[in-house]
Amino acid sequence: MGGTGAPEWLIREDAGQPVLLALYLRQVLGIRSPDELPPLRGIPARVNDRDEESQALLERQWREYWAMTVEPQAHPSPVPLDLVDGFDTMLALPSQGADVLRAAATPHAAEALAFAQSAHARYRRDANPGTGTAYRAYASAIAEHERQVGRRAHSFELNVQVLPLAQRGVWWIGSLTIAVTDGLRGDVAAFDAAIHPIIAELA
Repeated sequence: MGGTGAPEWLIREDAGQPVLLALYLRQVLGIRSPDELPPLRGIPARVNDRDEESQALLERQWREYWAMTVEPQAHPSPVPLDLVDGFDTMLALPSQGADVLRAAATPHAAEALAFAQSAHARYRRDANPGTGTAYRAYASAIAEHERQVGRRAHSFELNVQVLPLAQRGVWWIGSLTIAVTDGLRGDVAAFDAAIHPIIAELA
């Protein structure tokens, strides 16, 4: 972060349990969108046997839930949220307009929660909080961008979700949020190259 009067940047990195949970449900419910985002590793996808109309309705409700999960401030629910039984406090869906998703998700509660908790714990273990490595990774990319463009970086915010996806890469999943594969995040040189275009776009 810059000093007083200087441009400031704020990068939050996590493997958020709500995001992991949403992606687990996406996979076991046979939801395709967002098309560009690869599946999670090691979670079998559902064989889709719904008719087209039922599938379209489920996908629409999941996409609304996904937007609220990834960037809740940008996508507030127009109606109150209700916790879904079996998910502790991890899954809250709109009290109206999410009935199909609620019914489809409920049978998967125990394994979805267990997956989100274990994947989050693995991220925390691998990230070694307190070493400053996450900060350094972004600071060096910003410094390199500043050298290339010959000016200070503009102020910006970026949320980074480090996820156990089946393909290495970086994907935009919100207007201020990217998904990064855990394997790519752990590869210093490759991550540096992958994050540069993101920083250039924002800064």
